[in-house]
Amino acid sequence: MIKNSNWRPLPDFLTIRSSKIDGLGLFALRKIPSGTDLGMTHLFDPRFADHYIRLPLGAFINHHEIPNCEAVFSEEDPEIGKLKHIRISTSKDIAQGEEITVKYVINKLDNPNWELEYEATQ
Repeated sequence: MIKNSNWRPLPDFLTIRSSKIDGLGLFALRKIPSGTDLGMTHLFDPRFADHYIRLPLGAFINHHEIPNCEAVFSEEDPEIGKLKHIRISTSKDIAQGEEITVKYVINKLDNPNWELEYEATQ
């Protein structure tokens, strides 16, 4: 067992809970200002089919056409050094309780109007 470790799978201001978008989502436990770096979501590894390994932070971020965060592709990490990866940064202020979203496409949607239905329920 590792003692005195500061590592956490998620920043202490984020949590995972049921999402109206899809399954589980990532939510803010407090207000998060625009421009906040939420951390690494994926690490580059050419041995994988899509060349990236998804980290805990990247596992629960849902897609939205009008997201509140953006994916930032980087070649270097300020603490680790040279490391190809993807980070998430807030693109607007996020309210406490708001779901963290990023615009991405991984497959064709069965219901292309799902976001309009989601917005109506918010």
